[in-house]
Amino acid sequence: MAGHSKWHNIQRRKNAQDAKRGKIFMRHAKVVYEAAKRGGGDPDTNPTLRLAIDKAKADNMPNDNIERAIKKATGALDGANFEELTYEGYGPGGTAIIVNVLTDNKNRTAAEVRHAFSKNGGNLGENGCVSFMFERKGYIVILNEDGSIDEDDITLEAIEAGAEDITVQDGAYEIYTTPENFEAVCNHLTEAGYSLDNEEITMLPQNYSKLEAKDEEKMLNLIDMLEEDEDVQDVHHNLEVSE
Repeated sequence: MAGHSKWHNIQRRKNAQDAKRGKIFMRHAKVVYEAAKRGGGDPDTNPTLRLAIDKAKADNMPNDNIERAIKKATGALDGANFEELTYEGYGPGGTAIIVNVLTDNKNRTAAEVRHAFSKNGGNLGENGCVSFMFERKGYIVILNEDGSIDEDDITLEAIEAGAEDITVQDGAYEIYTTPENFEAVCNHLTEAGYSLDNEEITMLPQNYSKLEAKDEEKMLNLIDMLEEDEDVQDVHHNLEVSE
């Protein structure tokens, strides 16, 4: 696995999220909508939808909002048709960025993503220009800030469940899986009594890039601007955020 902790980047993102509650709910609604549209509106038979609902509830999204998104996707309510798109490009210093969006207006979203890149010293590239630098992995975080979770015990549980790797970073265990084993590992750890603070299928960089302070500030501004866009679902990058 890459040597730099993804958890460090997640912590920074979480610290900024409280001020964006409305946009967070909008993003969750889109993810729930897409999951229900693809696999049906019953979370008992649609694990992707169940995971999307769990994440929405973890961010205190009201049940009415979740149910409305499912009804739109299944045709019970009139609503916009969303589609998933991916943009790839370069940030300051040649850093790699992948942006996943869910939008009902491709032209609007493309213009906003392009504007974010150009305003912060980056540029959009062709599809595939940076994706080869990333690996698609399941990623799980279990907090251990009080030191109560034994490293050997959780390592054995994770490996038994089918995890590929586990690391200790910043008072947390980071567990990596293949996308195919992700749900099984999540379920096994939950049944074993562990509380999952973060779980997602994500794009992990094979190597991280360090930048000079000025370029790092521009890159962080670019990430923030992208994440504040209500159409953007995920921003993957290979910046190693300084302490």
